[in-house]
Amino acid sequence: MEAPPDNDVLWARSLHFTHRDGSPGLTGVSLGVREGEILAVSGPRGSGKTTLLRCLSGLVPIDAGEVWFNSSPVHTLGPMARERLRRDRFGWIDPEPVLVPELNVWENAALPLMLRGAGRRRAKVAALEWLERLDVGDKARARPHRLRHAERQRVAIARALAPGPTVLFADEPTAPLHRADRTHVLRTLATAARSHGITVVLATHDPDTAALADRTVALLDGRRVHTVHLPDAPDAEGRAACSLSV
Repeated sequence: MEAPPDNDVLWARSLHFTHRDGSPGLTGVSLGVREGEILAVSGPRGSGKTTLLRCLSGLVPIDAGEVWFNSSPVHTLGPMARERLRRDRFGWIDPEPVLVPELNVWENAALPLMLRGAGRRRAKVAALEWLERLDVGDKARARPHRLRHAERQRVAIARALAPGPTVLFADEPTAPLHRADRTHVLRTLATAARSHGITVVLATHDPDTAALADRTVALLDGRRVHTVHLPDAPDAEGRAACSLSV
């Protein structure tokens, strides 16, 4: 078993994953993610973006292949060890905000830190800092049901950033936001990642969201694809064909 390059915080080789219904999710995907890099995983809906993030983070076990984090194998870990890794080193942002209704906003944002063993005061300070940066600091004592949908997503993003994860997995993190909100949140996310040395793996089908990344990996039907630009030439109906994904 060959260890990954030293400068890759995440490294995967020949990942294969099959969904429960038997349909292929990933077929032979390999990639490396450098420390502090923002990597966008792009592609249309159903291309395997979320599946790739779930496999890289250890949320689901792969059928075949290798996943390494900081030169340690993730694919050989059992369920409990993978759960500890996600709790202690990874952050996750879903397309839809899932908050604990019984907790107020700052408690929701501080929850991962407290689960790691941080004191309530320290966790609250970190949570409030990120809530302020995401313009929901004034909602700190509100319950989630009092917030607009976009505000709840900002809280979910603050919750993912507050513990200072080594790697942040963001699955369409701005999907529920309006365009103006989306721009601000993306800039905050990118600035936070660069200033705190957080590696980000960002799944998106939106070109504007992918544009903030240092590099983009494209998926189609569970495989990595590359766009080859071809010279303009009329097709059978007189239209110009200019690119091909392979």
